[in-house]
Order: sequence, then C-alpha cells, then structure tokens
Amino acid sequence: MLATAGVHRLECQQPINKEPAFQMTSPSTIPRAAIDAAAQRIGPHVRRTPILDVALGGAGGAAYHVTLKLEHLQHSGSFKARGAFNAMLESPVPAAGVIAASGGNHGAAVAYAARILGHRAEIFVPEIANPAKLARLKAYGATLRVVGQDFAEALQACQARQAQTGARLLHAYDQAEIVAGQGTVAAELQDQAPQLDTVLVAVGGGGLIGGVASWYRDQARIIAVETAGTPALNAARAAGAPVPVNVSGVAADSLGARQIGQIAFGAATDFVDDSLLVSDEAVRAAQSWIWDQARQVLEPGGATALAALLSGAYRPAEGEHVGVILCGANTPPASITVS
Repeated sequence: MLATAGVHRLECQQPINKEPAFQMTSPSTIPRAAIDAAAQRIGPHVRRTPILDVALGGAGGAAYHVTLKLEHLQHSGSFKARGAFNAMLESPVPAAGVIAASGGNHGAAVAYAARILGHRAEIFVPEIANPAKLARLKAYGATLRVVGQDFAEALQACQARQAQTGARLLHAYDQAEIVAGQGTVAAELQDQAPQLDTVLVAVGGGGLIGGVASWYRDQARIIAVETAGTPALNAARAAGAPVPVNVSGVAADSLGARQIGQIAFGAATDFVDDSLLVSDEAVRAAQSWIWDQARQVLEPGGATALAALLSGAYRPAEGEHVGVILCGANTPPASITVS
C-alpha cells in the first residue's frame, strides 16, 4: 500500500553547521562488477536513454566531436532513478518503506521507484526545492516533508524520522548501492559511444561522478564540473579531504551538497582528471543553447557539465571526442531564457 501524498512544512529547531554524518561500510570506489550487477537488476525498470552527436569548434578554433548523453529523459527526470531502483531491488525493503532526503531529484526518483515497486516513501526536501520537483514528488504519491534551508538540514530531519519509523534510509549520494546504480549511466554510455576520450560530469554530492569514475577508471578522462556556488568536490580536492562549503546560486537545489560524499571523493581521487567551476551565467547560457539547438529542457544542474564545454572552461584538443552527461530536466520550460 502506498502512502497518501501530502506536503508537510517543518521548522528546523536550530541551524546546522556541517553535513550530517552518514555511516559508510562500502569501499570508496565501486567495483565494476557491482555496476554490472546493478545494470542487470534495474534493466526492466529504467530507460536506456539516447545519445545525440554534435560537432563543435572550427572556424578558427579546434574542431571536436561531442556526444550528449540525454539522461535527463530518464524516469522522474534525472539519472537518479537508476540508483533508487538498484537500492530497492538489491535488498529487501521493510514494511515501513523507504525514506530519503533530497534537493528534489533523488526524492522524485525514490518516490517513483517506490510507487512502481509497491513501497511506502517519505521524502524530506529543503525549502529551496524547485516547485517542479515538488510537483513530481506529490504526483508519485510520496509523503512529502519540507524542512530546513538546504539539503543538510533536510537530511538531519530525515535521519531523525528514520530512527522513529524503521524505514530504509536511501542516501542521495553516499551509499554504495545508490552510486552503483548511477554508475550504470557510464556503462550504458560506453556501450553507445566506445570511442570517447573524455567525459564531463556535473557534481553535487557526488553520486553520479562516483559511479561514472568507478566505471570508466582509466578508460577515459573524467572531468568534474560544478558551479562556483556549489564547489564541494573542487574544495575537497584543494583541501585534500572533504570539507564543508557554502552553497548558493542557480544550481543549489540539485548540486547543493555542503560536502562531497566519501565514495565520490575516493573515486575522484583515483580516477577524476580535473575539477572545473563554471558561473551561473554559463549555466543559463547552456540551458538556452541546448533548447535552441535540440529543443531539450535542462534544469541548471543538468546543464552544468555542458556549460563547461560551451563557456571554454574545458577546451578540447583538435579531434578530441567528448561525452557530456545531461543529467536533469526538472524545471519549468518557462524558466529557460530563449536567445
């Protein structure tokens, strides 16, 4: 029996100074075998999203090929359905169901997967969550609780509630089965475009980059991309360890983790070649470009990796074949600035 949809707005009792701890028992880099197993497990429930090949550069600049992975066309509007399904299928779900904290996309994915698999779902989101994402959550039948200023505060409330109910906690990005599920994006992309030299990946808490880096390892250059307002991985690489960051800007609802996850940091340390920051203006321009060129709607977080390419933050070499994962579409079409 599924929970009745509802929205509950809660007050945080006190401010939180850092990301709540999440107990990890898994290695920092996910084995490729775990990603292969996840692909088999979730295959009947997720879409094999298409790719789109385009040519960029030329006319005085280096010409290069780009393969766009249209993962924003995945169920629930982002890659996160993969991790949600893998987590629920990998081990039994208790009668209390599942519970998660999210900026919106992970919550929507958990709610969607729970509805398909017949589980209860309770989702905590911060007040900055995009209304389009809240609408998806309500449509999927989850119990929705709005609490706190950002993901960290929503997660703290979620963990307290989980201790009361016994529901299975599905962490948005720092849980092995979640990251293994996200890694299936990379496995699929490599099958579709085995010739890629480089893959650009947007980073929030790190579930996607952790999975992508764990799959590709040394078989392609992996470039992490964040906005200047959501620099969790970039700051961790500079410090040599995960550190808290301030979160702001257009992508804060989807990429706004205060601290990079342990799995992502470990995988990035081993296999990510570079970490880049892009401006909010570059992200908005990328949203406009993909709409103009391909009539695709991307939320800011979903356009962040593309922004690195279009803005020149990442400059491919002549003849380089670059893959870009477009990872989220949960935004109103009217939010896109049309050039």
